[in-house]
Amino acid sequence: MIRSRFRDFDWMLLGLVIVLSIISVLEIRSATGMTKFHGFQQKQIGFLVLGLVGMFAFALVDYHRLLGIAYWAYGASLASLLAVRLVGTKVLGARRWINLGGGVHFQPSEWVRLVLILVSARFFWEIIENGRDLSWKDIGKASMLIGIPLVLVLKQPDLGTSLTYLPVLVVGLFLGGIRWKQAAILVAGLALVGGAGLASGKLLKPYQRARLTAFLNPDSDPQASGYQIRQSLIAVGSGGLWGKGANHGTQTQGDFLPIPYTDFIFAAFCEEHGFIGAIGVLLLYFLILMRLIQNAQTAADPPGSLIVMGVAGVLLFQIAVNIGMCVGLMPVTGIPLPLMSYGGSSVIYMFVALGMVMNIRMRRFVN
Repeated sequence: MIRSRFRDFDWMLLGLVIVLSIISVLEIRSATGMTKFHGFQQKQIGFLVLGLVGMFAFALVDYHRLLGIAYWAYGASLASLLAVRLVGTKVLGARRWINLGGGVHFQPSEWVRLVLILVSARFFWEIIENGRDLSWKDIGKASMLIGIPLVLVLKQPDLGTSLTYLPVLVVGLFLGGIRWKQAAILVAGLALVGGAGLASGKLLKPYQRARLTAFLNPDSDPQASGYQIRQSLIAVGSGGLWGKGANHGTQTQGDFLPIPYTDFIFAAFCEEHGFIGAIGVLLLYFLILMRLIQNAQTAADPPGSLIVMGVAGVLLFQIAVNIGMCVGLMPVTGIPLPLMSYGGSSVIYMFVALGMVMNIRMRRFVN
């Protein structure tokens, strides 16, 4: 039974993901070769192995069972975010992790994103199944489902991760049948609330406001808040057409580019492999997104499509924001580049999310 199901496993999608993961390991090795973080590529390999195990495990569990416990998982997620505020480990002014002992730290906010994809799919599936139009009451409930954990994560503070919850809501509303008039009113309302929050000075922390100011004018404080953007732009531009070669990036190897193995790994890659290398990575992401959309179109039922498009929406958002940040088109938010940036929680989350996609593809012919 399992063998027959795995014939429908999306091996092409897995192949694209593995290629991108190999590029990630090689770039992390190059970016950390002359620093105290040397050897992080070995940890990244470990994260990738755990991620693959998680992918195949989630591919075997019928996603309808996951939908059945979605609301329970949502409650547990809120409890974990509250636990972070009460007993979480504080690092550099942010309380985002729970210390599990033995040097192991758990970051609930990464896994909450996965739960939100499931709970959003179930919520909008119930609306679609009843054959009714999306009402303002439904929009309010969906906004609350996403908004509560978003605010809790924003309070940690973790602006980057909290923003990645928004694509889940946007995808759900779009596939749930939101009307253009409703969408326009909602966007205008959010713009007014967001603008008022920014004007009040209470919505963002001082360092977050400094990042926004640096994005609008990097030269206003080139040695502090504008330093990251300036160094990233220098790294990307200096790569030229073909790049300087692995281990030969002056910005990266000279330790001018900040954290080149996580948030700015794309800038480091561009410096070493140039415009051609950047186009190659973007092509891989494009093909991965196209495979996800194809899997959503061939899903056996609406909740399957909602889950796959939720994963695709979050992936696209993270890619756009991270790369936009590296080339000066987006503010610095700390959102990692999926499947390339170093980090256990983000890597394992991405593979588990792709495991749910595989799960849905393997059951596309099941009535």
